[in-house]
Amino acid sequence: MKIAALIVAAGRGTRAGPGAPKQWRPLAGRRVVDWTLAAFDRPDITTRALVIHPEDRAEAAALDVRLIDGGKTRSESVRRGLEALAGDRPDMVLIHDVARPCVPGAVIDAVIAALAHAQGAAPALPVTDALWTGATARVTGTRDREGLFRAQTPQGFHFDAILAAHRAHTTEAADDVAVARAFGLDVAITAGAEENLKITLPADFARAESLLKGAAAMRIGTGYDVHQFCEGDHVMLCGVKLPHGRGLKGHSDADVGMHALTDAIYGALARGDIGQHFPPSDPQWKGAESHIFLRHAVDLAKDMGFTLGNADITLICERPKVGPHSERMRQALAEIMGVGMDQVSVKATTSEKLGFTGREEGIAAQASVLLVPA
Repeated sequence: MKIAALIVAAGRGTRAGPGAPKQWRPLAGRRVVDWTLAAFDRPDITTRALVIHPEDRAEAAALDVRLIDGGKTRSESVRRGLEALAGDRPDMVLIHDVARPCVPGAVIDAVIAALAHAQGAAPALPVTDALWTGATARVTGTRDREGLFRAQTPQGFHFDAILAAHRAHTTEAADDVAVARAFGLDVAITAGAEENLKITLPADFARAESLLKGAAAMRIGTGYDVHQFCEGDHVMLCGVKLPHGRGLKGHSDADVGMHALTDAIYGALARGDIGQHFPPSDPQWKGAESHIFLRHAVDLAKDMGFTLGNADITLICERPKVGPHSERMRQALAEIMGVGMDQVSVKATTSEKLGFTGREEGIAAQASVLLVPA
């Protein structure tokens, strides 16, 4: 199942006040666009694409996403984005406003789940306040709020259906649900969230910053990995090559310590494990050096607003002896992660001749990490 996230970021956002377009403005230590893209950096999202204004190429150049030039209206920008994705058709697409940087993962999950039984799905909140009509600063009437909802994004669709709907729609629409319904598509309503606000006015930046800083609490993760001995003359442990009478068996370089550490970081971020980001079924990772995986996990943490507080790795084996090499291992890991050695601990223990490690059939490793707001 291929799911694409299409982030619409071609607008100028004039209501947000003077300055750069709102998607490029700073927010809680990063830019609005960085927070929004990070929300969709998930194992189940196979493609992330950003629709931008052609004048914003320089601003977007360093982003690790596909860039697509937008049009004069939102509907035209979405249509251009969909056409660009059609060359490698995803099964589903999530269309999201870049100005919603606080979207919770649960909102995204609900939209994806609803697409299993609907052609389209979008989050919304029921209207709970009384509704008035007004003119010249006076109330002129009331409206029934029953059955009314406040629409949010991401709005998800089966890709071929929404592409056909946009191709058939020739005028501007309020959102992609309007385009879908005009084409006759069924759209399910999923649970929205109050924190999924859209930055529109200057005061909204402060609200979004408060939400993002509040969400960036410390996170703890653990990792565990095992690799079996095989023929060879060395093992890789925590980034250090140690001579040994046997090697470790694995699709990559089988660095069991670094794998446990990488999984601990992914776990703290609630972003799966190495196998989801770097599938062993993919031949490009055969024999890969494990620092690639660890660096990806650290970069993902940075994108989500976290940095490493500290890491503790325990290697479990009878041999080789780790103690004489632990300082080099700490240094290697610290350099890969871009942190100080005092934030990284590497130690070892035996299993007193018990179990597979005691029988010297392989090496196990466990790791714990603390991530703190950047």
